[in-house]
Amino acid sequence: MASYPRRDPETDSLITPENSVLLIIDYQPTQINSINSMNHAQLIKEESLVAQLAKAYDVPIVLSTVNVKSGRNQDTVPQLKKILGDIPSYDRSSINAWQDKDFVEAVKATGRKKILITALWTEACLTFPTLDALKEGYEVYPIVDSVGGTSPVAHETALRRVEQAGAQLISFAQLACEWQRDWNRTEYVPGFVQALIDAGIFINLS
Repeated sequence: MASYPRRDPETDSLITPENSVLLIIDYQPTQINSINSMNHAQLIKEESLVAQLAKAYDVPIVLSTVNVKSGRNQDTVPQLKKILGDIPSYDRSSINAWQDKDFVEAVKATGRKKILITALWTEACLTFPTLDALKEGYEVYPIVDSVGGTSPVAHETALRRVEQAGAQLISFAQLACEWQRDWNRTEYVPGFVQALIDAGIFINLS
């Protein structure tokens, strides 16, 4: 039993910690309270799991909010902010984060072409930057179990729109397995297993 040598993680056609960047957009109280496609507590839990996993694999995270500096909105929810620590947060006035210069420059500065995106709402703050990034040649992967819309139909319709445009939908468990890829990467196994256990997925290594 022998795995092939690990493929170049920067040019791998699949997602690796070295070729991807995670975008977290508008996980703020007002946006969360307006979600009607999933339970609010579950939404925060799912997004927190994504953030924890990205931190475990040292994946760069670009965080953004809308209308905090103007006083119209509150910052990222404390549960998520605690996990993210003191990373920069790019506050915008634009609904579409891809129309904010500082945000886009932060994404491009990572040098990563595979964008994992989580945003509220699915039909706006996820859809618009996804469509723009696709047009600029990025691969975009919406993480479907940690995003939500103002209604189930709004959420599902938005996912259909971005998928038809070329986005590749992905789940939390799939992302975790794609980043880990091989049990021989033993330094990451504890974080990988714990993430799946925290997500309610039983892992049996015996």
